[in-house]
Parts: sequence; structure tokens; C-alpha cells
Amino acid sequence: MPHHKSAAKDVVSSAKSRQRNIALRTRMRSAIKAVRQATTRPAAEAAYQRAASVLDRTFAKGVIKRETASRYKARLARFARKLTA
Repeated sequence: MPHHKSAAKDVVSSAKSRQRNIALRTRMRSAIKAVRQATTRPAAEAAYQRAASVLDRTFAKGVIKRETASRYKARLARFARKLTA
């Protein structure tokens, strides 16, 4: 239990941030899975575009680091290119 007013506020804001981060991370993982589950190149490329946007937004919100987003995007792009048309 917090002993100071500012500590009590920090508990509330930390809980809000945690919920927001969990939602963003879940959205990111779902977008990645959508690319991985694509069976054709056009479907994979469309899913990749959405996933890249989600990854960029997740980075912008501070949930993941820049290099992490870049690494995910590079791997997904390589996966999408390997699929047959």
C-alpha cells in the first residue's frame, strides 16, 4: 500500500500503462501471426503492410525498441518474398 499521494497516483498510472502495453503487444503479435499464416504471396504482402504499420506504431508508443521492430519487419518481409505467387 503506498504511503504517499504521489506513490498512489503512480500505482494507478502504472496499471493503466500496463493495460495499454498489453493491448499493443497483443495487437502486434496478432499482426505478425497473420503474415506467418498467409499461404500466398499477395496475401502475405498485404498482411505484411498491416504488420509493418502496427510494428511502427508499437515502437512509437515505446512498447518495443526501434531495432526490435526493424528485425521483425525484416524477417516478415523475407518470409513474404519466399512464398510462391
